Amino acid sequence: MTADPDARVWGSGPAPALAIHCTLGHSGMWRGVGHRLADCVTLTAFDLPGHGRAPDWDGVSDLHRACCDAAQPYLTHSQHLIGHSFGATVALRIAIENPDKVRSLTLIEPVLFAALPRNAAELSEHMDEAAPYISALDDRDYALAARLFNRLWGDGTHWTDIPETARQYMVDRMYLVPGQSPTIFDDDAGLMRPGVIERASMPVLLVRGDRSPEITRHINTALTRRLPTATHCTVGDAGHMAPLTHSAEVASAVRSLIEMTEKGVNLRSGD
Repeated sequence: MTADPDARVWGSGPAPALAIHCTLGHSGMWRGVGHRLADCVTLTAFDLPGHGRAPDWDGVSDLHRACCDAAQPYLTHSQHLIGHSFGATVALRIAIENPDKVRSLTLIEPVLFAALPRNAAELSEHMDEAAPYISALDDRDYALAARLFNRLWGDGTHWTDIPETARQYMVDRMYLVPGQSPTIFDDDAGLMRPGVIERASMPVLLVRGDRSPEITRHINTALTRRLPTATHCTVGDAGHMAPLTHSAEVASAVRSLIEMTEKGVNLRSGD
């Protein structure tokens, strides 16, 4: 597999970094963060399978594995890794499997529901909240599913106020959402097994918007407790799409982690 010629690059800073976007997104969503880090890093962002200009997912193979494989051409040397939402779960798996190639890891609201016990009340509450779009997915009513999914995980913009081309982009990709479940809900990749996530021993920052779905707080807390060298921060007045809506604040948090990592400052796990 070769690097995607359509990958986007921002900045010319000394520290190489790789960014992985969210479900229904694309590499261009990192533009604001990339511009704000231009003096600090050279940020590369690529499209996950089924997104942007990347090839479609075949609907059969392991989607999470395919996303990790798509990142491999960019892991030619040690660099800083940044992921958002589903992309953050991909970034975490990459860091676990390639710890020598990841200098630091920023996880912005990783939707790794498997980080919580199956009987956790918080998970049950979230599943009740997500039930409308899950039902629409089961019925293959992707237009309805996209609208309901966006209501829960979007940037707060009303569905009818989103440009038609952007709405259709999301509708066309809703088929990818069920393909993520084996990893993010069922932990088919075994990321949460004893001793596995602990392999990500590089400096880690978990980021969350304070207006995001409550489940993201519980996931971030659970992961922070498991990762050997992790800390966390909250972006004020931000929802799940903070890299888009609050790119300055997200870039500032990423910059702090990268600068501390480059200076050799040790981070400690926090609660």
